[in-house]
Amino acid sequence: MVAELISSRRARMQRTTSESNVFVELDLDGTGTSDISTSVPFFDHMLTALAKHSQMNLVVKASGDTHIDVHHTVEDVAITLGEVLKVALGDKKGIRRFGEASVPLDEALARAVVDLSGRPYLVHEGEPDGQQYHLIGGHFTGSMTRHIFESITFHASICLHMDVVRGRDPHHIVESQFKAFARALRVAAEDDPRVTDVPSTKGAL
Repeated sequence: MVAELISSRRARMQRTTSESNVFVELDLDGTGTSDISTSVPFFDHMLTALAKHSQMNLVVKASGDTHIDVHHTVEDVAITLGEVLKVALGDKKGIRRFGEASVPLDEALARAVVDLSGRPYLVHEGEPDGQQYHLIGGHFTGSMTRHIFESITFHASICLHMDVVRGRDPHHIVESQFKAFARALRVAAEDDPRVTDVPSTKGAL
């Protein structure tokens, strides 16, 4: 189960275990189109927002043992997405590398800072007490938000600082984070016309 590069900055992966069956295809140079079906409706909504606001084309098809819990399917989609993102980024020559975005959703405000560093690291802070226990849309537990970002950052080998500045509605708190991540990722992954090599003094990311 290895992600494969289809063409420049476009990759895909099929990941199958006893708990889930996941297919992800991603094009970093897209227009924000998406075809998402994970059997977890709220997660579908978040991945659609991620594609739209990052301007990457995203296909996600997943099924799993959701009769037990949505955890396995959601986690495995995030793992696969991270692996595909890592391959799609390639050698990272000519990219901006860093991206930052603050996104409001009514009363909620989230700030994401991304470094396509080649080193996995997540800082995730600011969710209000009790957010992790909320059941959103009847399926998605609030605690899954952090776990999704953990899985993506680890498998994509990127650094993400996510701060929830404020928020009251559990849905808004999660959605503002996904949109902030999308906007920051879009900036970090896009071409910088002034850069022709890898944006690092080490010469590699």
